[in-house]
Amino acid sequence: MKNTISNYFSTQLMIINLTSLSEQQRDLDSLRKLDPQAIGAVYDLYFQDVYRFTLYRLNNEKLAEDIAGDVFLRLLEAVKKKRGPKKNIKSWLLSTASHMIIDHLRRHYRRPTTEMPEDLVDQSDTPSQEFDRSHQNHLTREALQHLTPDQQMVLALRFGQGYSLEETAALMKKKSNAIKALQFRALAALRRQVGEVA
Repeated sequence: MKNTISNYFSTQLMIINLTSLSEQQRDLDSLRKLDPQAIGAVYDLYFQDVYRFTLYRLNNEKLAEDIAGDVFLRLLEAVKKKRGPKKNIKSWLLSTASHMIIDHLRRHYRRPTTEMPEDLVDQSDTPSQEFDRSHQNHLTREALQHLTPDQQMVLALRFGQGYSLEETAALMKKKSNAIKALQFRALAALRRQVGEVA
């Protein structure tokens, strides 16, 4: 009894496989002729499989939809060039989708992209702010010309180079207290000169 049932199911399975093979061959033949109905039927039959496969790999609905659509465009291009699927349409489609996913991921990892937030504010200066800063720098440079060489030197070392009081004192061969006093007088003179130049 078991053998009879087993033989029955294996015979049925062979019939189903033969039927599906002949249907696939018919679909392939129609597809190679670029029959619009066959193209539509192939799309309707396999789009969901390709989409689900792509969505599973990328976890992005929009991107999965785009790639799945592109897979079918590649199918048509391949069929036109006589390089389309030879035996199994579905495996050709999934294989093509896999290659396209890998290409996408390679591009994405080479050039990672981040979405810009919609509330991003431009932090750069406006033209009037740039002009004001440029004008202020010009006034300061002009005012610096009216300071003594020691005053210019102390300001250049302390604020231009970022040296400490001790480093500045060592370079100028003066004591730290003398550098403090020189810096104080230089800043006061600079403020006066900027006011006069302005």
